Amino acid sequence: MKLGRFNLKWFPRVSGGEDEYNDPPKPFMEHLYELRDCLVKCVIAWVVCVIVVIPFAPKINEWIMAPAQDAKTMIQGLTWTVGFSVIMKIMMWGGTAIAMPFLLAFIMQFVFPGLKRSERNIIVFVLVTSTVFFLGGVWMAYSTTLQVALRLFQDVNRWMGINMTIITMEEHISIVIKTIVAFGLAFQLPLLLLALGWIGMISSDTLAGKRRIAIVTIFILAMVLTPPDPLSQMVMALPMCLLYEVCIWVIRLREVATGRRSTDAEKKDGPKLLILFILLALLIAGGILLFRRASLARQSPAPASVAVPADNTNEVVNPPSAVE
Repeated sequence: MKLGRFNLKWFPRVSGGEDEYNDPPKPFMEHLYELRDCLVKCVIAWVVCVIVVIPFAPKINEWIMAPAQDAKTMIQGLTWTVGFSVIMKIMMWGGTAIAMPFLLAFIMQFVFPGLKRSERNIIVFVLVTSTVFFLGGVWMAYSTTLQVALRLFQDVNRWMGINMTIITMEEHISIVIKTIVAFGLAFQLPLLLLALGWIGMISSDTLAGKRRIAIVTIFILAMVLTPPDPLSQMVMALPMCLLYEVCIWVIRLREVATGRRSTDAEKKDGPKLLILFILLALLIAGGILLFRRASLARQSPAPASVAVPADNTNEVVNPPSAVE
């Protein structure tokens, strides 16, 4: 069975043998051969994507330097081989990001024939939602968190009387990549809870009862994953807490739809759901306003300097002599 033959309709209600396995039995060695072909395709796709990234390395480097804003002049390389190390990091991370859709396609082409239709639908739903969550975390880290964190570092150093004149290129790239990847991965945690709750392994009441522990855990993860400043931790922790609440309510709606929860209990919690959506809308609006403010600050022109004429000699005009 090929990748393009599975049904994209989510969780269809089927009866009889429509949801059975349609992969015919094969010898064990044939499965090993298919696994070998899958791994070879993945390696070839990754190598090709890594090579494709090389011509775009200077442009990607500009994107990495952009969050530094006015401090870009302080970011310098201190060794002869700094250019090669930067190119290698861009090739590894950029090539992996570009190759990820191809890698997932090859893996699904190998795995999907042995799964039922409902199982394939769940995997497709999780992959699509995971991609959206990851891109959302990357956008938040790049557009807001990095700029705020780097500016806060400068303010703290200035307040401490530390003259910061040179920042190594390796340190800056390391902070940018770690922050982006950390935000992308952190936004996958609510998706994991949503997937477990959707299939019935975790109930909404259990998640609601562990809310305090979850909030403390989220703030600890934000403290470990983000740069060492409180503002970056809050920027990561608050959306994750709201996403945790969203997962609880989505799982409750799923429980009501499947009959695992009564509608009377759901009606009592209706106002709480409205308040949650209002808070989520306010958070999104605040993030958009903060992003627009940062964009306007970057695009604002520098104050024009007063042009001084080259020849500033004062010409003395002798008044006409009085006629006697």
